[in-house]
Amino acid sequence: MPSNYKPIGDYIQKLKVRNSKDIYSELLGINIDKFFMPSVANVVGTNLSRYLIVKPGQFACNRMHVGRDYRIPVALSEKEEPFIVSPAYDVFEIKDTSILLPEYLMMWFRRAEFDRNAWFYTDADVRGGLAWDAFCSIELPVPSIEKQREIVKEYNVVKNRIKLNEEINQKLEETAQALYKHWFVDFEFPNKKGKPYKSSGGKMVYNEELDKEIPEGWRIIKVKDFCTDMKSGGTPSRRNKNYWENGTIPWLKTGEIKNNIILSTEEYISEKGLKNSSAKILPQNSILMSMYGANAGEVGFLKIEATTNQACCAMVCNSVVDASFLYYHLVVNQNFNHSQAIGGAQQNLSKDYIEKIKLIVPSNGFKKMDFFRSFIEKRENNTKQIQIFTELQKVVLSRMSLVKKEIVN
Repeated sequence: MPSNYKPIGDYIQKLKVRNSKDIYSELLGINIDKFFMPSVANVVGTNLSRYLIVKPGQFACNRMHVGRDYRIPVALSEKEEPFIVSPAYDVFEIKDTSILLPEYLMMWFRRAEFDRNAWFYTDADVRGGLAWDAFCSIELPVPSIEKQREIVKEYNVVKNRIKLNEEINQKLEETAQALYKHWFVDFEFPNKKGKPYKSSGGKMVYNEELDKEIPEGWRIIKVKDFCTDMKSGGTPSRRNKNYWENGTIPWLKTGEIKNNIILSTEEYISEKGLKNSSAKILPQNSILMSMYGANAGEVGFLKIEATTNQACCAMVCNSVVDASFLYYHLVVNQNFNHSQAIGGAQQNLSKDYIEKIKLIVPSNGFKKMDFFRSFIEKRENNTKQIQIFTELQKVVLSRMSLVKKEIVN
């Protein structure tokens, strides 16, 4: 390593402050993207006094599965109040923040190079644990505190822009869903005078199929008949490297479908992989639904040509307006659709079930469906910006190892 690199262990100290008086009840875990998140563990009846306290500015990490996950979950608490984590975690803090900033160290933890080093030092266990001493021996460059502040500031400008766009997307999504419910569930869309249809005396007729009243002139249509095509995907054999190496065709997994706008995929397949599997090229503006497991019922709006695995159902519509309307119908009704998943160890939705999902479609004179297209377009533009800033964030992280400065001993 260059001379300005120093072991992490020179700057941190391990803590073991337990929640002995049961003061704190907020239990958090660490996700693979290195953020604290609400724990999914069932702690009913659990003695939380054994759990470890994390205070603002302190770190926690899970060294147990680094070899399996190829990443080490580690996070810095930016919360205003203390919380607790599993006693299996390590909690630590920086000894002297006038020498090393917590935010600067957390930036180093986010680098792909750090995860590769951590993986290299894992033990021979099938899960690949990382010893504390090995963790402490991983090195990082420590510039002057002024240079650290400069680097952290540059990183935070990008991070805050990403956060802002994510918050805008969240507001757009909440507004669009509320609008869909108001118009297509409560039937309070604007009438010709701009007043709420149902509460202003708009004519309603009983629909036997739904066992409820719907606006006059509206109709019920199944997803299969609303779409021009419906397809499921496929997975090329992982044993054949020619199906995956140097792939150029986007291939989507269900874990990437999270009620979002899809502009890229984590994996790609080759032309050979496409031809020798049941994977199919899906057109832009297809609507995707996860069919298997915990993700069953989640929806995605595909904004690129791509393929998917067999656990995705793709719905191709006549237009982006129709696709946007279908997307919000499925998102609003996601919890119900998820509840219809059946099976043993893994609950699944069938393609047949998705084909039979019923839509309440407005009369031809009602053009407000186009509203939902504008929400999708705004979210797409924001998501593109997020991708650009995310790449810039990586560039800032990569430059940390290139900075030349005085060394603080």
